[in-house]
Amino acid sequence: MSKPVKEMMIRDYQDRLGDTENAVVISIRGIGANENNRFRMGLIENGIKVMVVRNALARKAVSETPMSGLSELLEGPSALTWGGESVIDVARELVKWAKEIEELELKGAILDGELFAGEEGVKALSKYPTRDEAIAQNITLILSPGRNLMAQVKGPGGRLLGIVKAIEEKLEKGETIAKIN
Repeated sequence: MSKPVKEMMIRDYQDRLGDTENAVVISIRGIGANENNRFRMGLIENGIKVMVVRNALARKAVSETPMSGLSELLEGPSALTWGGESVIDVARELVKWAKEIEELELKGAILDGELFAGEEGVKALSKYPTRDEAIAQNITLILSPGRNLMAQVKGPGGRLLGIVKAIEEKLEKGETIAKIN
């Protein structure tokens, strides 16, 4: 392959990836055509993109980006997957597909410059909370002490209100209230 063609392919990889900083590397070698189409369509439905790459050219394309750590995973047949809400969603989807398609190989992933190597790395990444889930967990943690405090403050007042309500109902019925010593 000529140098101009290689440079054109590197630019194409960079254009497709755009500002992407996180991705998962997989191998789809050995997957039948029908299974491959079903797999790719399933990913597309979730906003996940798949791009089969030439390793040496992909290494050059990501060399000066936050995804440069993926270079060590780019050996043998490789495809980059990215998109969705976050790379965590991509990892979750790929782990789900890997259970269904045994030929699908999870090579690793990168999240914020941290490399998750191998199938175990991708599975570990899939268990991380997404950004929205992490925000929700933090908000719950922040609000929890206040909620507990309000419950403690309202508790005695609620009991007192219950006693006053019981006295009021007895008085409305014309009953007498026993004196407490």
